[in-house]
Amino acid sequence: MTGLKTQLKDDLTAAMKARDELTTATIRMLLTAVSTEEVSGKAARELSDEEILRVVNREAKKRREAAEAFEAAGRAEQAQREKDEEIVLARYLPAQLSDQELTELIQSVVAQVGATGLTGGAQLGAVMKQVTPQVAGRADGKRVSDEVRRQLAS
Repeated sequence: MTGLKTQLKDDLTAAMKARDELTTATIRMLLTAVSTEEVSGKAARELSDEEILRVVNREAKKRREAAEAFEAAGRAEQAQREKDEEIVLARYLPAQLSDQELTELIQSVVAQVGATGLTGGAQLGAVMKQVTPQVAGRADGKRVSDEVRRQLAS
């Protein structure tokens, strides 16, 4: 079993002993998502820590989007629950890049690629192809693409 999966199971046990309903439910949901991912495809396999982080990131994004939808519908209580679950999931994600760190990283990649502007999608794609592996799990894809577009437009 991978280190992250072991940590999740240990944290689940601790949350259950502490009678922390939110953390217990969130980690159970996450472990279910990991198990589902492990058995999807042609053959069952055990996920690596990196693959588990992708699942955590995907689940956190679902919570973020659900919270926005609940807020738009005027359901503050459900929106808060989704936000609280996202906070629990954030414990397992690497630290997010600050706006300045993201801007500097993209500036260096734009210079390295030699992109000069938003002339078609080719330059945007070339920059995104270089940036995406460097920010994996540390910045939301929409945030990255918005910043790349902003820099290429200026």
